[in-house]
Amino acid sequence: MTGEAASGERVHIKLRVGDVDVEVECGVGEVGNVVDEVLRALAQQKEVIGSHTSSERTGSGINVGGRGETCKGIILNLWRASWFELGRALGEVHGEMGRSGFHYDRTAVAHALVDLVREGVLTRVGRPRRYRYVQKRPPPGVSAKKKET
Repeated sequence: MTGEAASGERVHIKLRVGDVDVEVECGVGEVGNVVDEVLRALAQQKEVIGSHTSSERTGSGINVGGRGETCKGIILNLWRASWFELGRALGEVHGEMGRSGFHYDRTAVAHALVDLVREGVLTRVGRPRRYRYVQKRPPPGVSAKKKET
């Protein structure tokens, strides 16, 4: 018997994965295996749930089923939902992400927006510190509106 097993050292672990909270109690030496098992079980559960439900959406149009991992990915989800049809300021983008449960630093949001401007997804209009970000091209699957003559 090892020293930890004899003394009965136990740890209480709280994990949050997405919107799921898990609490586990185990021996100190078992922490790695237990956490791996919990993560594996949650991944399998997500696959099962994802295969039975259609794409869930919040009011803002961000896809919750396949939540973007990065700040840039979340902004791209907003772009795909045509949220940038109207010019949006950095504060509006940051606020919308926060309302959707994604709390990134404003500078991270600003850097992601600049990256998307460089890639040609968004364009920015206005003066420095007052830029408004507008979609430069429509998202895939959105047809351009034709003018009638």
